[in-house]
Amino acid sequence: MRSIDEVLLLGPGPSPTSAAVQRAQSRPLLGHLDPQFTPILDRIQVGLRRLFGTNNPLTLPLAGTGTAGMEALVANLVEPGDRVVVGVHGVFGQRFAEAVRRAGGDAVVVAAEFGASLDPDAFAAAIAGGPTRACVVVHAETSTGVLSDLRPFAAAARSADALLLVDCVTSIGGVALDFDALGVDAAFCGTQKCLSAPPGLAPVTFGERALARVAARRAPVPFYFDTRLLTGYFGPDRAYHYTAPISMLYALEAALDELEAEGMVAREARHRAVAASLRQGLEVLGLKPLVPVSHATPMLTTVRYPDGIDDKAFRGHLRQAHRIEVGGGLGPLAGKVFRVGLMGHGAQPANVLRALAAFGDALAAQGRPADVAGALAAARAV
Repeated sequence: MRSIDEVLLLGPGPSPTSAAVQRAQSRPLLGHLDPQFTPILDRIQVGLRRLFGTNNPLTLPLAGTGTAGMEALVANLVEPGDRVVVGVHGVFGQRFAEAVRRAGGDAVVVAAEFGASLDPDAFAAAIAGGPTRACVVVHAETSTGVLSDLRPFAAAARSADALLLVDCVTSIGGVALDFDALGVDAAFCGTQKCLSAPPGLAPVTFGERALARVAARRAPVPFYFDTRLLTGYFGPDRAYHYTAPISMLYALEAALDELEAEGMVAREARHRAVAASLRQGLEVLGLKPLVPVSHATPMLTTVRYPDGIDDKAFRGHLRQAHRIEVGGGLGPLAGKVFRVGLMGHGAQPANVLRALAAFGDALAAQGRPADVAGALAAARAV
């Protein structure tokens, strides 16, 4: 078997996994209905409810990446002709709007520039513009690093008796969520970011109002994503729906155990501390974040390139010379920014220092020397 060099994953996902998660993934396989395996599903569901901040019984790890979670929400909750207000201030809001259109829904887009926050007043006005079935907000927009305050959007949705659907792929496990208190009706995420498990699972949660809408649907739901069939497997009877990815679920269980041991308060504080440290170092290097700290995600920082820096060469140097992966810009930001993910197991002070030193070297490789020692000192001061 060909060996693969270890790369420090500091992009927008996947994030580094711990040794405990890696060991869990290598455990012997069991059948997906084996009496030794089903208690693992129970524990995972309890852990996910805690993370989402919900008591929703239908909270489960759907087999598939985060996009499968988005498709599950759309497939169950959007019918042809439904008016759905979608906040778009990045690529993943655009994707949700496209998924609504493909389901036959009328996607009413409330747009903001990439890197800017959504306007709650504009969002409320769009909801008031006609009978609205659902509203969509991306909590932490992975393409830009903007974190949205969900409270005004939830209030606007409830005032119109519309469902609130949330993409929390990047935020879950990095900041505390309390979706029941907010009134979030359904949400999805992925496992490869702040949960620090491998990609391939899409935890989803459906509340009572969402499930009532499913029960009242006129059109059938695609078989794979049908919440009524998923309830059969993830409920007490464990009726077969599809073959669950056993090793992925082992890894998720271990990641949730680590999160529980650390505690969500401490985990959020850790993410915010390393983000602040990174920002201090970036400033000394002459690199400016795209998003002001007031509405930036603590787990992902999007950084503007100085004039004259080539994106492909910069990220290629990081990968080849330092074995560090960062993300490039998406959409209108392509070639203009790079994205630094300090997520889950990867949100460590040592990774900040290693990254800053590598960034300084990559700048110098393009004829722009930077004060690496000063940047490291500034980061350590935080």
